[in-house]
Amino acid sequence: MVELKPLRTRVTAAAALLLLLGAGAVAAGAATRAPDAAATASVTAVDSTVPLAAPAADPSRPVPVDAAAADALRTCSVAALAADPRLADFQAQVLNAATGTVLFDRGGSTPSRTASVLKVLTSAAALDVLGRDHRVTTTVVAGSEPGSVVLVGGGDVTLSRLPTGTESVYPGAAHLDDLARQTVAAWQANPANPPITSLVLDSSLFAGPGWEPSWDELERNAGSMSDVTALQVDGDRDDPARHTSARSTDPVGRAGQAFADALGGGVSISRGTAPAGAAQLAAVQSQPVSVLIGQTLIVSDNALAEMLARLVAVESGAGNTFDALQQSIVSALDSYGIDTTGIVIRDGSGLSDDNAVAPAYLTRLFVKINDREGDLGVIFDGLPVAGGPTGSLSYSDRFTGDNAVADGAVFAKTGWIDTGYTLSGVIRAADGTPLTFAVYALGDVSDNAKQALDTIAAGFFRCGGNLSNS
Repeated sequence: MVELKPLRTRVTAAAALLLLLGAGAVAAGAATRAPDAAATASVTAVDSTVPLAAPAADPSRPVPVDAAAADALRTCSVAALAADPRLADFQAQVLNAATGTVLFDRGGSTPSRTASVLKVLTSAAALDVLGRDHRVTTTVVAGSEPGSVVLVGGGDVTLSRLPTGTESVYPGAAHLDDLARQTVAAWQANPANPPITSLVLDSSLFAGPGWEPSWDELERNAGSMSDVTALQVDGDRDDPARHTSARSTDPVGRAGQAFADALGGGVSISRGTAPAGAAQLAAVQSQPVSVLIGQTLIVSDNALAEMLARLVAVESGAGNTFDALQQSIVSALDSYGIDTTGIVIRDGSGLSDDNAVAPAYLTRLFVKINDREGDLGVIFDGLPVAGGPTGSLSYSDRFTGDNAVADGAVFAKTGWIDTGYTLSGVIRAADGTPLTFAVYALGDVSDNAKQALDTIAAGFFRCGGNLSNS
């Protein structure tokens, strides 16, 4: 039998052992802290300029992830402004353009009708496909019959029937009388040519229909939209000097008659196409696309926007009808590297209720416009400015009263159709933060929705980078 020692005796022995071990450790530690000279002399010197190798990471152990930077609490709320009943079905998004942070969002990812804000997308597509320096050419060629000439429309709605030296609503536009003088001079330079007795009108570059089925006929009668044709003058206005002026139902015929008059009259007029390989007699060109975009955006010119959209479709090879716009414009927008999922394009002007673009797409596109990426600075330069001297934000009912605090700081495209008002662009906020924004008031809205949009935009301006989503 093994005899067990009493418990007290075992504890005492263990304590003694611990004391002995502790004493040894102290002695060893003292020796480590104060080595003698002989010991240190035998150690090889270490080169302090050579970095020590880091211990190899154990692949079996998880590596901690760097903590994300804390997002500062934003406290400036526009919730009361967003609840304004004048905004009806309200959608919006605001980005800090410097950081890409979404500051405010109300249905921002839902594609909806944009009204004339769509002209920003049309302009971006035109810059990508046509280029900022592209000019639209109208020509006259010899016809297939003796004494016949053909006026070939290139899509330039700015071509003017006013005499050279008199400006239409499109400053710097080409003039029909210049085209006629060139035609007569070139025709008469060949003594074998008989007098010009026949004029053929070729508008085949664009195919019909010229009127998008979802458009309201009021747009033509009220003077804000013409049929989309490759041959017309002054946007088919009754009065070439007024932006809002009634349009006809036959833009091609109006242009043809004006050209026949400029030739001196006495010619028959018919419709057709130019003979293949026909000799060119004369040509005039529009302003470059960069100028046309400015003229489109500042006063929201529908006819000019449709011209640019249709030229994008033709140039890209997608077609020459309204049906070609979805493919051609969205493909062009893809070049800017922003997700275009959900975008629906029915026209180039935004008149159709069937167009659909999410506010979130616009806020991201406007970041690039604000940064003047590529040629997108052309769009920024054409935007209306709150309180500015011209354009759709200079009108007497925009950014008035308390909203005038944002004058000179809001650069944005306006939009209006019967079922919605919209506003989208760039805000240079009071605290210096660059913001991009898109706000839609959709549904059962009236004209006072414009003031509600201005009011919330002014709220964004006041809040700046401190804008809260609550």
